[in-house]
Amino acid sequence: MFTGIIEHLGKIEKLARNDEGGRVKVSFAKNPPAEGALRIGSSIAVNGCCLTVVELDKASFSADLSGETLRRTAFSKFEAGQIVNLELPLRAGDLLGGHFVQGHVDGVGRVMRMDPEGENWWLAVRVPEDLQKYVAEKGSLAVDGISLTVARWRDGVAAFAIIPHTRVHTNLIEISEGDPVNLECDILAKYVESLMNSRAEAAAERWTVEKLIDEGF
Repeated sequence: MFTGIIEHLGKIEKLARNDEGGRVKVSFAKNPPAEGALRIGSSIAVNGCCLTVVELDKASFSADLSGETLRRTAFSKFEAGQIVNLELPLRAGDLLGGHFVQGHVDGVGRVMRMDPEGENWWLAVRVPEDLQKYVAEKGSLAVDGISLTVARWRDGVAAFAIIPHTRVHTNLIEISEGDPVNLECDILAKYVESLMNSRAEAAAERWTVEKLIDEGF
């Protein structure tokens, strides 16, 4: 479990891909985790995607990528040299400054614009059609692992007001129009949908039984 508050930046050193999966090597580009914070088997979110550390040294770590990860995320488009957001898992007692982020990417969005507005910026991302039902104005959406608030929501495009601190301390400092970004929708919305669907199915089943009795079966 993560919060979407980015404290570390990494740089992709190597990225090997094939039809079944791949492996990524990431170096610590800015504010590396404290010594001992990572070990073999640790979880770490890379641009919002929860990965498992399989190799580790003082300057970098490596993680395996499943075929599902490549299909669901923007890793299929990543290249060596790219800056990525890193977040360690939430620990008991930590402050929850963002929102609950699982590190389970739902799909890939596309940057429509990243425009300055005074000292701040406006980031606009087109959300895939199948994820749009989970997005709400003033709700939360994780973009490349960053917990952001949807300031405007219209015609499938979510817009976010980006303050200087967020831009400078995340990969947003080098993002540009057309770039793919990992999206994770608020887990609460997905649970509500699942609960409502379950109730609807149960109600339909009860109606069917009652109808059968009424018909004499």
